[in-house]
Amino acid sequence: MSRIVSCLILAAAALAAQPAKQTAPPSAARPSAALEARVDAVLKQMTVEEKAGQMTQVTIDVLSAGSATGLSHKLDPSKVETAINKYKVGSVLNVNGEAFPVEHWHKVIDAIQDAAAKNRLKVPVLYGIDSVHGAQYTRGAALLPQAIAVAATWNTDIARRAGEIAAWQTRASGIPWNFYPVLDIGRHPAWPRLWEGYGEDVHIATQMGLAYIEGMQGKDISAPDKVIACLKHYAGYSMPYNGKDRTPALLDERTMRQYVLPPFEAAVRAGVPTVMANSAEINGIPGHANHWLLTTVLKKEWGFQGFTVSDWEDIKRLHTRDKVAATPKEAVRMAVMAGVDMSMVPLDYSFYELLLECAKDGSVPMTRIDDAVRRILRVKFQAGLFERPKGDAKMRAQFERGEFHQANLEAAREAITLLKNAGGVLPLAKGKKILVTGPTADMRSVLNSGWTITWQGDQEHLYPKDKPTILGAIRQAAGAGNVTYAPGTSFDKEIDIPAAVRAAESVDVIVAALGEKAYCETPGNIENLMLDEPQLRLVAELAKLGKPLVVVLAQGRPRVIRPIVPMAQAIVMAYLPGEQGGRAVADVLFGEVNPSGKLPVTYPRGPNGHSTYDYKPLENTGDNPVSFEWPFGHGLSYTTFAYSDLKLSSTKLPQGGSITASVKVTNTGSREGKEVVALYVSDEYRSVSPPNRELKGFQKIALKPGEARTVEFRLTPRDLAFVGLNNKWITEAGTFRVMVGGLTESFSH
Repeated sequence: MSRIVSCLILAAAALAAQPAKQTAPPSAARPSAALEARVDAVLKQMTVEEKAGQMTQVTIDVLSAGSATGLSHKLDPSKVETAINKYKVGSVLNVNGEAFPVEHWHKVIDAIQDAAAKNRLKVPVLYGIDSVHGAQYTRGAALLPQAIAVAATWNTDIARRAGEIAAWQTRASGIPWNFYPVLDIGRHPAWPRLWEGYGEDVHIATQMGLAYIEGMQGKDISAPDKVIACLKHYAGYSMPYNGKDRTPALLDERTMRQYVLPPFEAAVRAGVPTVMANSAEINGIPGHANHWLLTTVLKKEWGFQGFTVSDWEDIKRLHTRDKVAATPKEAVRMAVMAGVDMSMVPLDYSFYELLLECAKDGSVPMTRIDDAVRRILRVKFQAGLFERPKGDAKMRAQFERGEFHQANLEAAREAITLLKNAGGVLPLAKGKKILVTGPTADMRSVLNSGWTITWQGDQEHLYPKDKPTILGAIRQAAGAGNVTYAPGTSFDKEIDIPAAVRAAESVDVIVAALGEKAYCETPGNIENLMLDEPQLRLVAELAKLGKPLVVVLAQGRPRVIRPIVPMAQAIVMAYLPGEQGGRAVADVLFGEVNPSGKLPVTYPRGPNGHSTYDYKPLENTGDNPVSFEWPFGHGLSYTTFAYSDLKLSSTKLPQGGSITASVKVTNTGSREGKEVVALYVSDEYRSVSPPNRELKGFQKIALKPGEARTVEFRLTPRDLAFVGLNNKWITEAGTFRVMVGGLTESFSH
């Protein structure tokens, strides 16, 4: 990034860190008078039934014929007619079972929009999909690295390009709305959706999220190659007390405003027009009944002009699961009055019918219904659906583009993180005899995980065979005759560890590919963060041979591997690198690529006692030291970098002013490499206990051997702000430290 770009990013983060006092939306998000006139012209003609329909979203299953899915899927014309014309449904979502070919997506969208065109007001249907790491529900789409891997690049250009590719192929499929990005902060390592977001830090999650949104939405969401973003899961969903999906979180307002809300606010102010509600609960209040979050903060405080959508069946669950609504009708009333504008019902028309009952008896006033429908219509107009409700045939014909796959490979390469490299065992020399073993060695699903072709991403036979597994890529790089394969174990069971040990006796190097099976959401809940015992035992037995041992981790969260860390000479974190991940791993192992990934989370040492990098003083005392396997931001290279000459433009930061921090970074090694220059700030004393340090800026730079560059960051008082005792953002006078690459300087404010 250039100095100018980095300064703009710091300024955007500062806005997120200290909300403006005004509650009106920023000018970029304020609807024009012409747009509002179009919305009002449609709204005033609508019956209450048509309004209830606009607030109703059903899944494609409701419109489909029989039980046929995937390549055999067909719409049932009579069901389409019922949904669109009888119940006036305003939105449809999801894929039926497994990914469709792009041609079939066009048939589906065309049929739905043709039905909508028969309606009295001809309001188009808004189709939504989870394009989580590319348009993964369209066959042939680029399966990009998952968000946790994108975060590991520490490169906002890669996040932006990921958004562009996902948007292009989603819109080429005829779909204008993407339920992404996930801006939940991943501060619990066991949470099974950790890999869907950008890590544990507010700043990096905000910057990566903003870049992805910029790529996905551009400056105009009605452009033919852009889609509507949807922020999720607003808010606090990622911090459950026990680490399991869809379980309670205990979060006070200060914690919410300091850690949870800033990425969402930044994205709202950047113009994202849809938000999905938290599928769990905070402090006993389900996300879909949380008026403070959905209305007071989002719509009033931030001036959000778009609409909110429920998560899957979560309005019903206010009654069936959460037990806060005595009847299904009360659940509908409660959610709508809390601020939910559209219900992802999604398997029937109960919401439509119950909302009409609420409108009839006045328990949901028409003013609230009109507000919700106005918001939905506004987004449909902004997305250009009234002009172009269907997909573009030219884009469909160009769906698979080589440039997308090359960008995908570059992103995967830049994500790979070298955690350990004792004795310089990596990169591997060509000509070595290699044993490849472990459960993630010869599977494609483990490189992608959930939200890939199917919901759980675990249907191995559906993955494209032209992209190699880790084993396949190592064979291509080293020569098939130099590679032996013995699986050793599955994920949680031994297959034949002795056979793997025997195979290792005749090789020079062992590569053990470990990690997690594909999963998504609640099925990914675990009881123990420790990696499965059979995998640890496999490494332990192989280590007894005394040969160079390289561990590769393909996983969506940092599973504890403490018992085998001393046994392995090298450890490589692959995360979920996408369909190009096998090749990316091999490129790093053999030195075709110099690794430059950095951990976007703190890697825990044990299954308990987790700390994040910005731990509080109380977490690190003489009798209670903080502990981790590898710190946030850790990642090795095949070259070395030296930091020097950290300077501040002033030793005092005035109110309303700024200071510049500069540092010299030199490549002191023998090959070209990329380095993440990260700037942290620490407040020595304040009225609310300060964190150990906070990330306030980062730049990724490429340096040739011997090359040096001075990197600059601009700091303002907003970078020193925190949520005070009254739950308002404040700054306090005091002494602050700037830390970059092991160097420290102080200034006062």
